[in-house]
Amino acid sequence: MYDRPLTIEQNLTMLVATPSRLVAITQGLSPTQLVTPPEPREWSARDMLAHLRACADMWGKYIVLILNEDQHTFKAVNPTNWIMQTNYREQEFPPSLQVFMAQRVELLVVLKPLPSKDWFRMATVTGAGKPRERTVRTYAQRLTNHEQSHIKQIECIVDVLRTQS
Repeated sequence: MYDRPLTIEQNLTMLVATPSRLVAITQGLSPTQLVTPPEPREWSARDMLAHLRACADMWGKYIVLILNEDQHTFKAVNPTNWIMQTNYREQEFPPSLQVFMAQRVELLVVLKPLPSKDWFRMATVTGAGKPRERTVRTYAQRLTNHEQSHIKQIECIVDVLRTQS
């Protein structure tokens, strides 16, 4: 799912669109609705956004690391572990979304002007089994595909919440 092949242009287009899609999907929801899961033990829209932010933190950071060093090796941190070191799940939705949007702008400032060859810059990633080779494109694609799957989940959450009100 996260490795679905995407062109550079597809990655950029979807990375640009994700924040505005989140705004559109959640527009008009009350603060209570944004923290309400559709069912007990499921994630709320705020939980989903917190998860997206943690993934964007880690995978965006790795993109920059790859671009800043040749043949870099680094240990990956699972976004699920990273989120536990943040307060993302407790933040109110609108300010958290604003931070996500600002972070996305920063990532796009790095990615948009990249020549095609730099999308294939590589690093060795450790920390999750055997070392793996990852590229800027690998992480951008992972981020894009991952966000698209969660956008669909957020749409479902919002649909449930809107029918309950």
